[in-house]
Amino acid sequence: MPDFEVRSARVGEGVYVVSVTGETDLHTAPDLERELQGVLVHGGTAVAVDLSHVDFIDSTTLSLLLRFQPRFRAREGDLVIVSEDRRVLRTLEITGLDRIFRIERRLADAVSELLSRVQAAGAAGTV
Repeated sequence: MPDFEVRSARVGEGVYVVSVTGETDLHTAPDLERELQGVLVHGGTAVAVDLSHVDFIDSTTLSLLLRFQPRFRAREGDLVIVSEDRRVLRTLEITGLDRIFRIERRLADAVSELLSRVQAAGAAGTV
């Protein structure tokens, strides 16, 4: 697995993808936190956190994602996790977080769902 890297991209009105590569742990969580905070500062209402290139996730990162999810939901959006790595999915399952987060195996599915949700919320006048 390559060194840790995190980056974000706006993919639609208020919708962002935060892509993470490498292991996410106590040492890398502050970088992920800064990226998620940046999405909020730039008006993001929904985010897909792409963990497709992550093979290890620790409790620090899980806690961080849990802290940010309500911030996006308060904006009528969501924080969706993307992964198909069995180790990451198993960690989410063991901790019960698979029942709290929406988890998609494909980034395209997560982005499509978030774009639809934000568009529907905008049409309803709630964003």
